[in-house]
Amino acid sequence: MKPKKIWANFSVQDLDRTTTFYKQLGFKHNGASEQLTSFFFSDDNFIIHFFLKDVLEPAMKGPIIDTKTGNEIIFTISASSRDEVDSWEKEIRQAGGTIVSPAETFGEGYYGFVFADPDGHKFNVFLM
Repeated sequence: MKPKKIWANFSVQDLDRTTTFYKQLGFKHNGASEQLTSFFFSDDNFIIHFFLKDVLEPAMKGPIIDTKTGNEIIFTISASSRDEVDSWEKEIRQAGGTIVSPAETFGEGYYGFVFADPDGHKFNVFLM
């Protein structure tokens, strides 16, 4: 296989809340419609589309997990310094995200934390 691009699709309950959250964190908006809001993540412009659950679930051909009680996938966001990790943790709290595990050192040379967005999608932020 030689795909041109890969992106992720998540389900959300409220497009405006999702758009506000990710814009407040400084991610570049990739557009929106009545069904989705989309953002670029990283210098490589990895895209995550956030679809309304009622739109995405039929396309998935099955139920979407309840992110409040289970896990789906975790994306890792790379930081450049400990100060950046700590700053992002504060920004995420202020934007309405949930810190699942606070910033900590783990393993040799690793420092980071886990957060969930308002719909429970988890992200790992760390320096390595």
